[in-house]
Amino acid sequence: MEKDEAVYLADLIEKSRPATFDIKKMETVNGTLPGFHQWTNGKQTLAGFDVTRVDSDTSYYFLFIDWHRNDNFYLVVYLHNKSTTAAELRVIEEIDGIPHIVWMYKPLKRDGKNDQRKAYFKQMFGSTTVQIKVPASTFEVEEFFNQLFRLCQNRIKADKIVDVFDFEHIKRSK
Repeated sequence: MEKDEAVYLADLIEKSRPATFDIKKMETVNGTLPGFHQWTNGKQTLAGFDVTRVDSDTSYYFLFIDWHRNDNFYLVVYLHNKSTTAAELRVIEEIDGIPHIVWMYKPLKRDGKNDQRKAYFKQMFGSTTVQIKVPASTFEVEEFFNQLFRLCQNRIKADKIVDVFDFEHIKRSK
């Protein structure tokens, strides 16, 4: 996303007061988040937020960051333990005249089971492409967070599905 789009979203989030989310703005130092994670060190960060869904105590970090140091900003969502990212969102497209963040589920695990992950994601969530409406006002940030949390939880579930089901066993038993 363009820098001005990232600034717009970060400003909306900072000004919003969604009832079901607790938002804490993170401190940046000279436009970076020193010590947050090795993947973020030294990268220009416009804003960072620690966002918690109050009713479930589920939390993620939302960073607006120049992820590849090429003036192309991402909304990177980190797991709350900072072990990895849950989603890296950068594409904004107009759909019916309304801007949406568009994200595709493309697992890159090196275990030969990514097709099974994608099939599960598509079966459970309708498509491997997710479209999330960019909020037009602070009042729409709550639904924006609901969609982002759902995306992250679905991605994590799909990534782990091969641990839950032994697909080879299922194929052999047919």
